[in-house]
Amino acid sequence: SLCQWEDMRVLETATLQHHRSMNPCPLYDEFTGTLFLFFITVLGRTPEAYQIVTGQNVTRLCCVTSTDQGLSWSKARDLTQQAIGGAIKDWATFALGPGHGIQLRSGRLLVPAYSYHIDCKECFGQLCKTTPHSFTFYSDDHGRGWRFGEFIPNLQTGECQLVSVDEEDGSNVLYCNARSPLGFRVQALSTDDGAVFHGGQLVQRLVEPPHGCHGSVIGFPAPFVYVPDTPQAPGMPLRGLACRLLSRQAHGGSLVQGEPAAPPNPAPFFQAPTWVLYSHPTSSMARVNMGVHLSTFPRDVESWTEPWVIYEGPSAYSDLAYMELPYEEASISGGPAIAFACLYENGMQSPYEQISFSMFTLYDVLHNIPLRATMAQRDGGLPRRRKRGRRSCIIS
Repeated sequence: SLCQWEDMRVLETATLQHHRSMNPCPLYDEFTGTLFLFFITVLGRTPEAYQIVTGQNVTRLCCVTSTDQGLSWSKARDLTQQAIGGAIKDWATFALGPGHGIQLRSGRLLVPAYSYHIDCKECFGQLCKTTPHSFTFYSDDHGRGWRFGEFIPNLQTGECQLVSVDEEDGSNVLYCNARSPLGFRVQALSTDDGAVFHGGQLVQRLVEPPHGCHGSVIGFPAPFVYVPDTPQAPGMPLRGLACRLLSRQAHGGSLVQGEPAAPPNPAPFFQAPTWVLYSHPTSSMARVNMGVHLSTFPRDVESWTEPWVIYEGPSAYSDLAYMELPYEEASISGGPAIAFACLYENGMQSPYEQISFSMFTLYDVLHNIPLRATMAQRDGGLPRRRKRGRRSCIIS
């Protein structure tokens, strides 16, 4: 069934005087029941490009909060001095997400962000060089105090989103997927919950159009409790789980809980790994054909599937959400059905004509990602995409 939407309400408190509000990034604290809406404000009509060229930063970091599920909102809080402090003199400008933030099991709140760092302040009287870098704002006291982490160090990265990734050996990493002008997405990992990121890697399975485009990532627990048949070296992709599931799909088989049987001596500990879904225009030439990709082991840049295109035509920014439906429809593992919502810009002539909302289940994803095409490409053959229907509703 289609979703039901309330009428739009303007958050009149989400602004600073003489500034315009941009790049919304909601974040929910499950420990306190507080809903945060982070955003930036920019003085007057100053464009981002002007700040990048001149180094004159007129951007502020702000948030409003709600304790009644969004019915009412606090006044805007300017967090710039607390969260950034004197470091802002080295930032030509900065922005958030856009999209959503996340909360870790520890309670840490994380807001994805990026900054144009001033690498060389003056060269013959003009700003010489700025470089975009993704990073996080984070709080360990439920939003009372905020700090920023270190930049992804090596590659140019911009708009980004985060996923907390559990791995089957019990380890956890913070995964960042970022926009890049390099023709492909960039991913980076943090092993200290976002304070420091290791060097970024190009993800050549996830293409960018010219100048890049925003994309979204969402994590969710793998639908199978499965112990690999053979021991796996630490850091290796989740071959047992992924290949059993995907190869069965590729051969047209059904997904049956409990097949194949677990080995007689299962490992003493198993943590359901995190899978990641990613949404983005699928063309390297233009912002067209919104699609979703799946990774069953996101630390491996080669783990991403080919896309399932959910909208054919002009499309641009998107944001994903994950849900467990309270019924058994399209359930894979016998538990709640895993479902996703995708909010995205699209249109017939331009990506910016309307905002659409699509809902689909993990079952839909697994039955629509072109696995045969992926295997054919590896064998040197030509890819052929499968098309399936989807459930969606246009909201504007």
